Amino acid sequence: MSTSADATAGGPVRNALLRDGSVATLRALPYDDPLAQKLVGQVQQEYVQRYGGPDGAVVDPAEFLPPAGLFLVAEVDGVAVGCGAWRALEQDVAEIKRVYVAADVRRRGLAQLIVAELERRAAGAGHRSVVLNTGDRQPEALALYASLGYRPVAGYGIYACSPGAVFLGKDLAVSSVHGEEVAPWAS
Repeated sequence: MSTSADATAGGPVRNALLRDGSVATLRALPYDDPLAQKLVGQVQQEYVQRYGGPDGAVVDPAEFLPPAGLFLVAEVDGVAVGCGAWRALEQDVAEIKRVYVAADVRRRGLAQLIVAELERRAAGAGHRSVVLNTGDRQPEALALYASLGYRPVAGYGIYACSPGAVFLGKDLAVSSVHGEEVAPWAS
């Protein structure tokens, strides 16, 4: 995987080969950027199809601006086909949101790439763990997160007691401080 220097919003963040040999590029954009909003709209449409309505969690675009958060757009062959974000939830905990890959490019490793980059950047911002909320009607997401080491955690937010809501988390084993990898503090 080749990387470019961490960039400001709009610049390349990371390039990687997918399973089929195509190149994916992840770049940071503001959450309220029109391209980001187009992808968020696709995520929401996925929720409508699977759950009968969009995600009702309140989202403030400012929560996804570095250094407090990040919104990534994933492009393959110059076309935006996925996204993902993290925002600070608590002092040492970041929440992953809006992980999405368009149906025609799934099963190529793009979701894993997005989540790995979100984890890396959250760790680099000083977070020791990440949490997320998904649902029982997203078996692909549940399998993805299980394969990446996510485990059940206590519910939080507006879906804390909702039937079918699934809450997962993961300790971030390594973070980056001034370009060097360091182990997190023991808990």
